Amino acid sequence: MNITEITKLAGAHRRRKRIGRGQGSGSGKTAGRGHKGGGSRAGWKQRGFAEGGQMPLFRRLPKRGFNNANFQTRYHVVNVGDLEERFEADTHVTGQLLIEAGLVRDLKQGIKILGDGALSKKLTVEAAKFSKQAAEKIQAAGGEIKLL
Repeated sequence: MNITEITKLAGAHRRRKRIGRGQGSGSGKTAGRGHKGGGSRAGWKQRGFAEGGQMPLFRRLPKRGFNNANFQTRYHVVNVGDLEERFEADTHVTGQLLIEAGLVRDLKQGIKILGDGALSKKLTVEAAKFSKQAAEKIQAAGGEIKLL
């Protein structure tokens, strides 16, 4: 038996298109690259935002004013109602426990507790920030908040 005798699924190994092999092949002469210009030459790459002679978008748009996107602080958001569902009474809720409960992905960003939902259990919650409503609900249930 020979490896070439084993039947293959039809179309599993498609032959590569051999370009630049004469006019009769259908992709000879310029080999599908057209005539002249950078695209016909080896080693040329088109720049990402090139628009072919048209003024590129990033040059058409005005650039003025201050942008705070580089300096803003981002938080993972957890609602008080989620704490009610996931944790038992008298639990000390930390960032690590929130990860294990699946409420937070990682601790790279801070954690902010928001006041959506109801809380009836006494919890001690550690976070970077609390909304006013969340802090009131946690303390009304007999719990404690700890700012990190």
